[in-house]
Amino acid sequence: MRPKLVAANWKMHGSRAMTAQLLGALRDRPPRCEVAVFPPFPYLAQAVELAGQAVSIGAQDVSAHAQGAYTGEVSAAMLADFGARWVLVGHSERRQYHHEDDVLVTAKLERALEQGLSPILCVGETLAERERGEAEVVLARQLATPLHLLGERAADLTIAYEPVWAIGTGRTATAAQAQDAHAFIRSQFAARDAKLSRLIRVLYGGSVKAANAADLFSQPDVDGGLVGGAALDADEFLAICAAAR
Repeated sequence: MRPKLVAANWKMHGSRAMTAQLLGALRDRPPRCEVAVFPPFPYLAQAVELAGQAVSIGAQDVSAHAQGAYTGEVSAAMLADFGARWVLVGHSERRQYHHEDDVLVTAKLERALEQGLSPILCVGETLAERERGEAEVVLARQLATPLHLLGERAADLTIAYEPVWAIGTGRTATAAQAQDAHAFIRSQFAARDAKLSRLIRVLYGGSVKAANAADLFSQPDVDGGLVGGAALDADEFLAICAAAR
C-alpha cells in the first residue's frame, strides 16, 4: 500500500502571519497522512522552523543551474541548506507563464535529485488538448524525457497529475477521469519497470477540496493530492488530509 501524501501549494500567497497561522494549525492538529507544504521562497526558513514533526517543507521551483551568475534563481543546494525536503518541478503555471519545456524540467529534476531533494513532477493537459483527444499523448510526452534521462533515479520522483483546465477554475476531473489519467501515468513507468510502477506515488491536483477529496483519494491509482486554493484555509486543508486514509 502506497502511503497517501497531501501537498499544499500556496503559490504566490502568504505573509509571515499567514505562515505562522497555517503551520500552527497543522502542528496543533497533526494530520494522519504525510503532508508537505510549499510556501513562497521568502517564507521557507520560517516554515521550516514552524513545521514541527508532522509536516515537511518544499519549494515551488528550483533552478536548472547548480550555481553561478543567474540573477533571481534559487539553487537546489540553497533549498537543501534551508532544510527543504521537497520541490515542485514543471508546474503548469511554470510551463505556461515561463515557457518551461520538458528538457528544462528534466534539468531541474536532476539538480534537485543531486542535492537529495524529493521532486514532485507536475504533468497535465490543457482543455483544448483534452477536447482534441490528446490527453494521453501530452502526458506521455511530458514523462518521456524525464524517464529517459533520469533512468533509475526516476524511482525518487513523485508525480502530480494536474489537468490544466481544472486548476483554479472550480472545475474538477471526475474521480473516474482522475483514475484513468493516473493509471495511464503509472503505465508509462510500468513500460520501464513493473515494480517501480507499483511504488511510484501519483497525486491529483486540480481544484481539490474537502467535498471531493474522499472520492478522488479512494481511486486505486490516486495517492493523494496537490492542493492549491483550499490549502490556504486551515480547516479546509485539514479536512482534505482527513480524507487521505
